[in-house]
Amino acid sequence: MKFDMGQTTLSGLVKKTHGSSSDLGGLVRQLVHAAQPLEGKFNGAGKAAFDQFKAHSDDVGAALNSSLRSILGGQSGMDSSFGQGDQESADNARQTMAAANFDAARFSGR
Repeated sequence: MKFDMGQTTLSGLVKKTHGSSSDLGGLVRQLVHAAQPLEGKFNGAGKAAFDQFKAHSDDVGAALNSSLRSILGGQSGMDSSFGQGDQESADNARQTMAAANFDAARFSGR
């Protein structure tokens, strides 16, 4: 199995994740607002569930935003690690090449 990723893949992912999910809490509040016409239409367990969701919508939004911040932090950390690994690999290759004696490897019939 080959794992090949470009240098900017993770940084691009971080930007896309951040841009598409900047405020999930706001989307949850929009959902609650859009559901307002349904208020009073439920009875029993449905009403209790709707009221509980409405009462905890800010908590739900905050939890979603917090989770996404953690995901973004993980993506940023992976991007940094991959960048460092790429740089270390290039540095190691340069050091090895500098220490190699290419003249000794030549095969010539003298």
